[in-house]
Amino acid sequence: MPKKIVFMGTPMFAVPILKSLYQNGYPISNVYTQPPQKSQRGQRINKSPIQGIAETLNLDFKTPKSLKDNNEEYESFKKIEADLVVVVAYGQIIPKEFLSLSKKGFINIHASILPRWRGAAPIQRSIMNLDKETGVSIMKIAEKLDTGPVCNTYKIDLDNNLNAQDIGEKLSLLAAEKILDNIDDILDDKATFIEQDHSKVTYASKIQKSEGEIDWTESAKNIIGKINGLYPTPGAFFIYNGERYKILKAEIGNGIGNPGEVISDYLEIVCGKNQSIKITEIQRQGKKPQNIGEFILGSQIKKGSKV
Repeated sequence: MPKKIVFMGTPMFAVPILKSLYQNGYPISNVYTQPPQKSQRGQRINKSPIQGIAETLNLDFKTPKSLKDNNEEYESFKKIEADLVVVVAYGQIIPKEFLSLSKKGFINIHASILPRWRGAAPIQRSIMNLDKETGVSIMKIAEKLDTGPVCNTYKIDLDNNLNAQDIGEKLSLLAAEKILDNIDDILDDKATFIEQDHSKVTYASKIQKSEGEIDWTESAKNIIGKINGLYPTPGAFFIYNGERYKILKAEIGNGIGNPGEVISDYLEIVCGKNQSIKITEIQRQGKKPQNIGEFILGSQIKKGSKV
């Protein structure tokens, strides 16, 4: 009798992993994802990327607003009689009572080298922290967030030129490949799960928009880490004449001056420790992204300005 696998995920990060399972013949009996969101102006409804691919692959999917205290959803999930549940950035805490509804448990693919960066924003935090490496951990879900035992971890080097979107895509493709090496062992009870070293935990708390504001007294490396870590949203920014400017891409320069001083017409800005950054792509509040050549043609931010 074929195994029944339930997949729970929401963002684009989860899509290659669901596709990989489907294309390699694993029977996905149900997909759970977050409900569609209204756009800011309420003009249209945005389905999650996982709902989109579930519809394309003709997979049954559900979009409950919450699983917590949801007896109807609990009974429905129970009837599936799942052999295994694979969770990838679902966006909801799985209630304790659900965790007993799968014969082989709930498996989570988490985008960090656990126990480092448990929580909501592991990719962003690792880049902002200037870590040398990151990865994906395949773990069993326990009652507390990201605390369960790990069966395998796969690492990549963190390239300083890559942003959170780039790293997310790399980790997603890595996970899509490596889940295939693990899933049969998990289903056949051949996987070994090892407890995390809870003394080495760090937490990747949810990103707050206010964290994006640049402090020009920080080093150029730290500022580049913030720009890359917060790309594409919420973004790293500075305020000039009451307007917000989001820096999308930048590189380290070698200019000197006072922190926050613009030292070239091509928007090279001084940072702390006598360093500077050269902005290569920027987005003015309410405008489209521009490369620096386009931006400077109409910009009021000239050499000698203070941002």
